[in-house]
This record gives sequence, structure tokens and C-alpha cells, in this order.
Amino acid sequence: MRRSVSPGDALVFLRVDSETDVRAILPSVRTPTLVIQRTDDKNHSIEHARDVAWKIPGAALVELPGSNHGYVSPDQDEALDHVERFGKALRAEEAELDRVLATVLFTDIAGATERAAELDDKGWRELVEAHHAIVRGMLARYRGVEVDTAGDGFFATFDGPARAVKCATLIVEAVEPLGIHVRAGVHTGEVEAIDEKMGGIAVAIGSRICARAGRSEVLASSTVKDLVAGSGLVFEDAGEHELKGVPDHWHLYRLAR
Repeated sequence: MRRSVSPGDALVFLRVDSETDVRAILPSVRTPTLVIQRTDDKNHSIEHARDVAWKIPGAALVELPGSNHGYVSPDQDEALDHVERFGKALRAEEAELDRVLATVLFTDIAGATERAAELDDKGWRELVEAHHAIVRGMLARYRGVEVDTAGDGFFATFDGPARAVKCATLIVEAVEPLGIHVRAGVHTGEVEAIDEKMGGIAVAIGSRICARAGRSEVLASSTVKDLVAGSGLVFEDAGEHELKGVPDHWHLYRLAR
């Protein structure tokens, strides 16, 4: 410590340390906080750490044995284990808070491989571009958010299931003059942000429902059917199905056109 500063600088640092009082603003701290101190700290009483932790909303306090003011000494691993556990708990909590209720819509062109084989590369590309323009137009009309596009398939989210179903219906009808048939799957559930993309079991269910749909067909989960009651949408029972990779049997419903 003597080699790190001159005597004059040392005096300045001591004055700053002794005259700085942040107790009044501690209650306004909103960042998750972990307070660590040795119980027999020679520089500060453990009561000081307890007071800081009490004043910061939701702060966690860890009291470690020892008298060294540097909490990582003498047992650094013990202190860092507490820091690591605190960080992991925060990440788990944030992942849970990032989950939101949304309606997912998946669409793709039924029999796309066969249709592509009938056309040359240029013709198929132009057809897919026309399809994409129609789908994006319908998503904009019904306030859907395009999440991903892969080949001839779309994945979008909506904040209301009725809009998602109506959007799917119009997409199916609007692409038919192009000589293609779209199938769609709709499901409502909790989704989460994974690497800046939407993921979770609800997304997987929506994708599997779409895979079960036939040409020009909109399939929905029972959750969607129940949520849109009174909207004027009419569904037909499509029976129970196993969805690949998803537990249990799922009761699906076909939108009556």
C-alpha cells in the first residue's frame, strides 16, 4: 500500500473514504446486490454490512468467517462460490421473467417439394417471393410479428389468438390463386427469448400443429379454441394427436372455412 501512492495521495484517499456517505441513496438501488463481509473484519464492523444489505431492497448478505477486510482472502474459493450461485440465481430468474404469453403461428407451403420440381429455379423463386409478399402483408394487417422465415415457412407471434387465426385463414385463401396451398398451425402459450429469438415448448407445439395440418387447412390447439370463444370463429373437432417431441396427446381443432 505504501508503494502504491505518495503520502499526500494516501491522505486524499483516506479523506474521500471517510467523508463519503451513500446511506441515503441505498434504498433507491434497483440492481440485484450481493453484500459479502468477514464477520470479524478489522476495518468495519459486520453490523456495517448488515445495515447496507438491509437498506438496499432485496439485497442478499453473506457473512464469511475471518478478519481480513479483503473478503476474497483467506478462502477465495468460498467467496467466489457465493458470487457464482448469486449470478446463476439471477440468470434463472431473468429467464423466467422473460417468458411472455403469446400466440404463435406457423405456416408453410404444402407439397412444396413437388411444386418446386414442376418449376425451374427461377419460377420457384418468383413463386416463393410472391408467397412471402402475401404472408408479410397479412402479418402487417393483423399486427403479427415475423420471428423467422425458413424456405417457404413462416413463424410469427401475435398478442391475440383471434387475430392469429384470422390472419392464417386469409393467408390460406390469398395464396390459392398462385396455385399453391398453405397449411397453418396456431397455439397460445408462454414463450421465452433464447439468443434473441423466441423459443420454448409453446413454439415447439405450434410448429408440430402446423406439421399436422393438411392442404389449405388451419389447425389450432384447444387453448386457442377456448380463448377465441365468442369471436365468431367456428372450429371442427380434428381429434387427438401425438406431437413429435411433445409429451401427452393434444386435442386439435380445424377452422371451418
